[in-house]
Amino acid sequence: MNVAKLDHRLNIYNFKNANIVAVSKTFPISHILPLINHGHQHFGENKVQEAQEKWTSIKNDFPNLKLHLIGKLQTNKVKFALPLFDYIHSLDSKKLADKIAAQVKENNLHPKLFIQVNIGKEKQKSGVDENNLDEFYDYCMSLNLNILGLMCIPPFNEKSTEYFKKMSELNRKYNFKELSMGMSSDYMNAIDYGSTYIRIGTEIFGKRT
Repeated sequence: MNVAKLDHRLNIYNFKNANIVAVSKTFPISHILPLINHGHQHFGENKVQEAQEKWTSIKNDFPNLKLHLIGKLQTNKVKFALPLFDYIHSLDSKKLADKIAAQVKENNLHPKLFIQVNIGKEKQKSGVDENNLDEFYDYCMSLNLNILGLMCIPPFNEKSTEYFKKMSELNRKYNFKELSMGMSSDYMNAIDYGSTYIRIGTEIFGKRT
């Protein structure tokens, strides 16, 4: 990894007031360590089991690290995910909200949560339908969950700007201060529409095998 080149990229992102979640899924910790030693704090993983194997020890060594779950969280993995992840970007159902709330209460945990919105209404993707968002938000509030903002993954091979614009409007509707959207292919557009957490993998670590 070219840390000097990466530092230039991070400075550009930070100038735009966006937090960069370095998506490290599938990469070994040896590949990620130069970035950790460089001082970067936010890292993203897709799978709970992979994250447990990679990050449990390293987070003890680097207590300032913040780990983000950006993939789907299954309800049977909640009890393993919450002690490890600081942020969950994929809250998408009442059943999952119930599980998280129970673990929060039982273990005095404080995860930061994003509600995933299926902004493109795609059957193959997770997320709350926009038409059900009011009801789901109220339900999460009744559970006293710490909702930071909304998250989306726009349809692949479509212009993302119209979806980012809609997400920005929805985020303002609920007076959220944080917004999770944008990846390696469209992060600048996401920042233009108010994203505060961009999820960058390929641009930082290179292509996955």
